[in-house]
Amino acid sequence: MLDPSAVGAFLEPRHHPLAASVTELVRREVAPLPVAHDDATARRQARALLAVLGGARLAAHAHPLDLRACCLIREALAWESPLADEVFALQCLGSTPIALAGSADLVATVVPKVVSGELMAAFAMTEPDAGSDVASLSTRARRDGDDYVLDGKKTLISNAGLADFYTVFAKTDPEAGHRGISCFVVEAATPGLRFERALELSAPHPLGDLAFEGCRVPATRRLGAEGDGFRLGMATLDALRTTVAAAACGMAARAMAEALDHVERRHQFGGPLARLELVQHKLAAMAMELAAARLLVYRAAAARDAGAPRVSLECAMAKAYATEAAQRIIDTAVQLCGGRGVLRDSKVDQLYRAIRPLRIYEGTTDIQHIVIARALLKARQKPAV
Repeated sequence: MLDPSAVGAFLEPRHHPLAASVTELVRREVAPLPVAHDDATARRQARALLAVLGGARLAAHAHPLDLRACCLIREALAWESPLADEVFALQCLGSTPIALAGSADLVATVVPKVVSGELMAAFAMTEPDAGSDVASLSTRARRDGDDYVLDGKKTLISNAGLADFYTVFAKTDPEAGHRGISCFVVEAATPGLRFERALELSAPHPLGDLAFEGCRVPATRRLGAEGDGFRLGMATLDALRTTVAAAACGMAARAMAEALDHVERRHQFGGPLARLELVQHKLAAMAMELAAARLLVYRAAAARDAGAPRVSLECAMAKAYATEAAQRIIDTAVQLCGGRGVLRDSKVDQLYRAIRPLRIYEGTTDIQHIVIARALLKARQKPAV
C-alpha cells in the first residue's frame, strides 16, 4: 500500500516503522468500513474515523510538526479512504493555529484532546465573498470589554455542524486589510454560532455554512495579538499544504493499483488488456507522474523539517504538480477500467470524485503557479548597488 523506499532519501529511520504501522491501521480498522455514498453517512463515519485516528494518536505528528510523518499518514489514509484522510487533515489544520499562538492554558486544554480524538476540529476561513483573497474577509470581531462579538458568515467549511470547535478568522480592524484579521477559537455550542446548512460534494464529505450573529467569544480565546490572524492562517496553510499533495499521491497510487489489477484480469482481443502497447504506454505515464509527484512532495517536506527558512516554492510545486498529476492518473485509471470505472461502487469512480477538490482547497493550482513564478522572478532580481 505505502512504499516509503521510493522516497527513502528524504526520510529518517523513524519514518519507516510509522509508515508500516499506519498501513496496518488502515488495513485493520479503516478498510472494513463501508464506503459513504451520502452526506449523512459521511457525517456518521467521520466520527467513527476520528475515534480510530485518535486511538492511534496520529495528529500528535503535527504537534510539533513532523511534516514527512504527516505526509506519510495522509498518503496511507487517502489510499483507502479520502474521508479518513480529510478527518486527519482537519484535526491538524484546526489545531495548528492554537499550537502556534494559543495561550499556554488553551494549548494544554485543546491540543491533547484533538490528538486523542476527544475533540473534532474545524478551520473556518472561507466566506461567500472571500476565498483565495483572504484579505477580503467580511466577518467582523468587535471588542466588547473582555469579549469579542463575532458577526458574519462562513462557507465551504469542512466539519461544519460536526466539529466541537472552530478556528475562526475575522476582521478586528476592517480598514486594515489583511493586517486587520484576527483568529479565534470558538466552541460549537457558543450562543450566536449557528450551523446553517450542509453542502454536498460529489464525494461525500462533511461540509457546510456557518453564521455568526452576536456570537460572544472571550478575549482569552483569541490566538496571538489583534491583527495576527492573516499571518497565522498563512503559516498554518503553508506548513500543511504539502500534505494535500501527499494525499493526492495516495489516491493516485490506489487508482493505479486498481487499473493494473483490471488490465491484467480483463481479456479482450484474444488476451489481457495489459499486453496491448497502448495500455502499456498509459501505465508507464501514470507511473512516471506518480514517482515525480512523490519526489516533489517529500523534497518539500524534508526541507521544511530541516528548518529551511522558507519553503513556499517547494510546497507550491508539490501541491500544484501532485494534485494535477493525480487527477490525470485517476482519469486514466477510469478510462482503462472502461464501463466498470464509472460505476458508483467502483473504487476508481470514488477516487475520481474525491480528487477534484484537492486542486482547489488550501490554495488553488492557479495560486500555486503565481507563487512559483514570483519566486523565480524574485530570484533573478539583482541586489541594488
